[in-house]
Amino acid sequence: MEHPNRQISDSELDSSLVNRAKHGDLQAFEALLSRYEDRIYFLACRILRHEQDAEDVTQETFVSALENLNGFRGDSAFATWLVRIATNAALKVIRKRRRLDTVPFEQVTDSTNDAEPIPHPEYIADWRQSPEELVQNSETRRLLDEALQALDEKHRLVFVLRDVEGLSIKETADALELSEANTKVRLLRARLQLRELLTRSFGNPATRIYPAHHQPS
Repeated sequence: MEHPNRQISDSELDSSLVNRAKHGDLQAFEALLSRYEDRIYFLACRILRHEQDAEDVTQETFVSALENLNGFRGDSAFATWLVRIATNAALKVIRKRRRLDTVPFEQVTDSTNDAEPIPHPEYIADWRQSPEELVQNSETRRLLDEALQALDEKHRLVFVLRDVEGLSIKETADALELSEANTKVRLLRARLQLRELLTRSFGNPATRIYPAHHQPS
């Protein structure tokens, strides 16, 4: 017997709202929209770096979710399902941009450079939190967003989907049409680059380590 004062979990609330929405309760779907609209918008902003495009993707995401709600079987969390829809919509915008710029989209997802050695960071700091954990810290959210914008697109996308939105490696790889191995490499690169960028703000400059320059023999 359930305790009468037990708090309903987010997943239980989502499940209830989804079931009601599937049976035509538009107020239930509007409640889902209210719960996730900001999250989807900020995800689109981080991927696209353009507010109007992010607004369009947010609208498209919820329209698509409403149209395909009966196909949601609950194999994953509703939030994860929404994130996948939003990611696909945002990637379509990137593909469109690439066509307009006459640059192939494959250039964004090309994995030929992923085998290069991982660069050694110039700044070292004793951090208790990793960059992905800092996403949850309101004091550093702005700095992290700025650091994310400094990453090249292919590394930023992997970090946003895996560490910000919480998709699995497989889900991230599937969304970006990458192998899981390449996804892991890009994630490592993104984490190291973000750690160094943020350490420039938080770390002690005295601990800076310069890359070694080898003289030809």
